[in-house]
Amino acid sequence: MTEEPRIPFELGIVYEDERIIVVDKPHFLATTPRGMWYRETALIRLRDMYDDPGIVPAHRLDRATAGIVVFVRDPASRGAYQMLFQNRLTTKTYECLAPLRPVSRPEYGTIRRLTTPRPFPLERRSRIVKQRGILQAYEELGMPNAQTMIERAGGMSCRAAGESGMPWHTAGVRNRMGVARYVLHPKTGKTHQLRVHMNSLGLPILGDDLYPRVIDRPYDDFSTPLELVARELSFDDPITGEHRRFTSRIPLGEGPLDGQAGERR
Repeated sequence: MTEEPRIPFELGIVYEDERIIVVDKPHFLATTPRGMWYRETALIRLRDMYDDPGIVPAHRLDRATAGIVVFVRDPASRGAYQMLFQNRLTTKTYECLAPLRPVSRPEYGTIRRLTTPRPFPLERRSRIVKQRGILQAYEELGMPNAQTMIERAGGMSCRAAGESGMPWHTAGVRNRMGVARYVLHPKTGKTHQLRVHMNSLGLPILGDDLYPRVIDRPYDDFSTPLELVARELSFDDPITGEHRRFTSRIPLGEGPLDGQAGERR
């Protein structure tokens, strides 16, 4: 393509110092260049914004997922911050919207209720495989390599949620279907792990165009965001030892926000 389409959502800056920049990435904006997206990625926007080609990501979020991402601007500190994520020394909390209904028994892996007999919170463990060139990841028999703790934070009826301004036409919710907010705590970081685990429970995340089935949408259709946000990230700073915690302001059920102004676009 000779002209890259504009992603019409702003990249919010949550925090910055001489070593790192923490952003609130909107839905639809890739973390780093891939495929047709180069300039319209969080990395290139940051490099242009700070006139600094040395900025690199410490980790990544899927293009479809919104929320907190850490970038490193100090070359001497790159390894320290990147190793935090590689060695799983961070604590991540995600939030999503999904159907309010009983959990289905997955074909593979295990479910462990953590406060029996209540259905939630639960621990979901399975083996997830993602093959290059195939859009969907899948579960199979074998030693689990993915683990997620899932809480249900509360549900609402379509009527109640509709009155709150949630765009049901974009979320793809059928009449009379309840919706709940779930809090997800991944213990591992497999590709599409949260989307696969929620779908395997019969609770596919609203707006998901990969699970349970692939939906082919135009590249410039921003009407149906995946209702999944990397809500909170915390870690002990590898340079200063200070405990850091960053929180996304992007709401669920309302589409992307202007991360700096806090206003809907």
